[in-house]
Amino acid sequence: MKTTLAALRLLVVLTLLTGLVYPLAVWALGRAFFRDAAEGSLLHRGGRLVGSALLAQKTTDPRYFWPRPSAGDYATVASGASNQAWTSASLAKSIADRRAAFAPATEIPADLLTASGSGLDPDLSPAAVRFQVDRVAAARHFTPAQRNALVELVARHTEGGQLSPARINVLRLNLALDTAFPALSP
Repeated sequence: MKTTLAALRLLVVLTLLTGLVYPLAVWALGRAFFRDAAEGSLLHRGGRLVGSALLAQKTTDPRYFWPRPSAGDYATVASGASNQAWTSASLAKSIADRRAAFAPATEIPADLLTASGSGLDPDLSPAAVRFQVDRVAAARHFTPAQRNALVELVARHTEGGQLSPARINVLRLNLALDTAFPALSP
């Protein structure tokens, strides 16, 4: 009986500690020191929520930079990789279909052809974004000077590079694109 009571007391203490105190402490510290990340890194335009910087946003509008392909159609509930081997005929077909969308280009960055592990990767390599510059500039009817300004905008949104791979958040870049060229925005 003595052992049972000690075990129950330990169960109650550990339940309160790990089920209540610890989660509340982590939540409070996150809100105090990392408020943006704790709130989901939400991005707004004109007071309206447009998405999270942590999740890719589906778009096929040629006036915007396209994110990395998603095996789960950018759905957060069904996120995940396709789990297809490199020898899979289905994977080869999906890559060929994506490659055809960029025809007649020959050197297409891999992150524009293959889905990410989560299917929600918000970032692209600078090469993948630069690859899309001409399409975006043509769709927005940019002058050569505006195209050069677009290239500079892409360079300003490049993060990382020394200790981590260089990357560009596509949603943030697209929002900056609308801000930099408001007359050419939808």
